[in-house]
Amino acid sequence: MEHSAESKALGIRDFLHPKVAALLFLGFSAGLPYLLIFSTLSIWLREAGVERAAVTYFAWAALGYSFKFVWAPLVDKLPLPVLSSRLGQRRGWMLVAQGAVIGAIVLMAYSDPASQQGLQVMALAAVALGFSSATQDIVVDAYRIEAAEGSESVLGVLSGAYMAGYRCALIVAGAVALYLATAFGTTAEQYLHDAWRWTYLCMAAAMLVGVATTLIVTEPVRRSPSRYFHDTSDYARFVLLFALIAGTFIAVFVASSDAVTEVDAWLSGTVGVNGVLAGFLAEAMRLVAALALALGVARLSVSGGVVRHEIMHDTYIAPVADFFARYGRIAVPILLLVGFYRVSDMVMGVIANVFYVDMGYTKNAIATASKLFGVGMTILGSFLGGYLALKFRVIRVLMLGGVLAMGTNLLFIALAAYPGDVQLLYMVVAADNLSAGLATAAFVAYLSSLTSLSFTATQYAIFSSLMTLFPKLLGGYSGQIVDALGYPVFFAITAAIGVPVLFLIYWLTRRMAEAKESSA
Repeated sequence: MEHSAESKALGIRDFLHPKVAALLFLGFSAGLPYLLIFSTLSIWLREAGVERAAVTYFAWAALGYSFKFVWAPLVDKLPLPVLSSRLGQRRGWMLVAQGAVIGAIVLMAYSDPASQQGLQVMALAAVALGFSSATQDIVVDAYRIEAAEGSESVLGVLSGAYMAGYRCALIVAGAVALYLATAFGTTAEQYLHDAWRWTYLCMAAAMLVGVATTLIVTEPVRRSPSRYFHDTSDYARFVLLFALIAGTFIAVFVASSDAVTEVDAWLSGTVGVNGVLAGFLAEAMRLVAALALALGVARLSVSGGVVRHEIMHDTYIAPVADFFARYGRIAVPILLLVGFYRVSDMVMGVIANVFYVDMGYTKNAIATASKLFGVGMTILGSFLGGYLALKFRVIRVLMLGGVLAMGTNLLFIALAAYPGDVQLLYMVVAADNLSAGLATAAFVAYLSSLTSLSFTATQYAIFSSLMTLFPKLLGGYSGQIVDALGYPVFFAITAAIGVPVLFLIYWLTRRMAEAKESSA
């Protein structure tokens, strides 16, 4: 997948494009909620006395990122009353999503995880934040692609601006949030909920950057309005279909809690499966059952006339069919690569901040090393990955990123052997974040190359959802794995699970080369 000459020869006017600043600020708005669900929240929970296994379970609160393809067509097709007519389809949905993000962050701020009731409210608020943040991602991704107006060079610059804004938000939600919590008076020895409440309220206020940007920017020209939505009844039925699918999935997931516990006990007790693996398999069965029943309800709804078949095909089937038509035999291996490429570093990332706390580092040390210095190294890695992607085939840079991710995960074993060593912490963080930035830049370029402009919101949502699904499911058990095996073995496992990905990249490289030779 080579870049065209246009993407290599970027001019000054591309960087001065008026939409670049908009994507910078929208990237900031999209990136801010991410760490407030993951690493920053994990430090808060750990400081409040929540057990390590329970802390890592919160990774599942962000499964909304992994299932956003389900409601991406809703965001893509459904006009909002008043807002869509006044602001446009993209800006209207952005404003609603940003308002929901702010509301979820405020709810988290007023939840005290030190109590059981407060922890339950925190879990619900974290799920709400994951859902609303994922919705914002859907709209911003579509806006970014459509705002480029077909220019590959402008799309590259807008994507770069988006990533820069996203990384800046990680600094604010990571380093700045930890600095604020410390300044407001909370410590590992003396937990203070008020300090964390004010910290999260400050993060909610920072989201106003995205709100202001949404109100200022212009609406892009939409490329693929649906041919099958004709009146209010069509939209209402489509919303009803989504409600039936989501309601079925949630109902099955909640109702099967006792069954999951029994299956877990049967696998670990009667069958003799390892406790952590038994828990993972039980939850995987639960997820598959919920998805299967939700899809069954969708089929029955279409058969019963709740939604016209043409609308269902145009919304869900056509984007998938387009992808398989374009890639043929290698479509499934490509999807496997998308789903498993980042599993090694994402699983490790779920517990990284808990690891730093357990190693005795203070919040300020973690903020400076991991969130400030680390994000700077990630940005540097992103530029390096972008440069290498221009010089070489993207698939080759993906291979390099996969190797580096495995190697840097092994460096954490050394850090576990020397707890509290600040110099070693900076060395490991530098290597880890540099390689992560390189791999992510190449991966974003790869995902963008897979997307058809005819299905911007839905296809990109499918790819990005698939990218996080398995890593987040497995990451939720990282605390249990560490409790059972210890940090060194856990880090070795996270490196080992990246090996099959390298073989998959190698296989795809060979097949793509063969396809290119046969078509020449």
